Amino acid sequence: MSEQAYSRGTGRRKTSVAQVKLMPGKGVVIVNGKPLDEVFHMLRLQYTIIEPLKVTNTSDKLNAVVKVEGGGISSQAGAIRHGLSRALLSMDGNLRPLLRSHGMLTRDARVKERKKYGLRRARKARQYRKR
Repeated sequence: MSEQAYSRGTGRRKTSVAQVKLMPGKGVVIVNGKPLDEVFHMLRLQYTIIEPLKVTNTSDKLNAVVKVEGGGISSQAGAIRHGLSRALLSMDGNLRPLLRSHGMLTRDARVKERKKYGLRRARKARQYRKR
């Protein structure tokens, strides 16, 4: 690890943006001033968030302080995961192949498609009647 006090990373997913600070510690993740399990109750989302730390074997060596806003809980979890990966990368550049192979550095660019006029949703049209 470098001699910096902490490492930063910004993650995005749909309309969520997460700002992540990584610093040496015991593996505590604080999200918007609260512990991880208070903000994200579902274990699946908790695992999604800490996956970059597990893959790089740093889950018990680093603390993360996260500020996340926008989107829903699943979108926020994806943004935090992306931000954690980028913060780990700025801390140690040798982790790039490992994080890349698990698909954690790629920003998931899928966003909700806008509604088009004359349709009920983005693509759903009214039912066609011949007679």
